[in-house]
Amino acid sequence: MKLMVMDGQGGGIGAAVIKALRQSIGLEPEILALGTNSIATSKMMKAGANRGGTGENAILCTSQTADVIIGPLAILMTNAMMGEVTAEMACAVSSSPAVKILIPLTRERVRVVGVTGDPLPHLVNQVIQMVKEMMQPCVNQPPIS
Repeated sequence: MKLMVMDGQGGGIGAAVIKALRQSIGLEPEILALGTNSIATSKMMKAGANRGGTGENAILCTSQTADVIIGPLAILMTNAMMGEVTAEMACAVSSSPAVKILIPLTRERVRVVGVTGDPLPHLVNQVIQMVKEMMQPCVNQPPIS
């Protein structure tokens, strides 16, 4: 399983997710750190990502090969993160065949109905639980003929 963690600005959300993934799941999934800038990428790499890439082209290419994309809600929004998310980045992430796990934190003028306002550590725990569930083989699935 290839996990792409995308973040921008200081990379704090992405770094928190990667650190928690490594502590909870270990070295099994390949974790790719994709930053909208080099500071975000560097912080995510220090948190334990296998590889990292920075900028629009890295995000465009990697989002098409990832199995799961994890990041703040803003990764789907053009001009989010003080303009760091380009239209092409948002389009590539949203049109990717990967499952998207979005963390409902944004400084943009967007409100999401049903979001409880949990602090980041609680949201990261929910991300980890979702990834663990996705990594489990489906026990009750009939064999493929």
